[in-house]
Amino acid sequence: MKKAILSLIVVAALSTSCKKDYNCVCTLNGTTSSTSTTVNGTKSSAQASCNALQTSGVTCAIQ
Repeated sequence: MKKAILSLIVVAALSTSCKKDYNCVCTLNGTTSSTSTTVNGTKSSAQASCNALQTSGVTCAIQ
């Protein structure tokens, strides 16, 4: 029984995603913009939010 409870605790701990702040910095034709956006979430959700900011000539990446 103790092993089953311990196993459930380990699985729960491993399945949670680590959320933290990521900075999304955009560049316009190679020049870094003066503003950046802070996204709180998992790395993949922050990357998706950052990618949504991209337009023609503007590239964005998380740091």
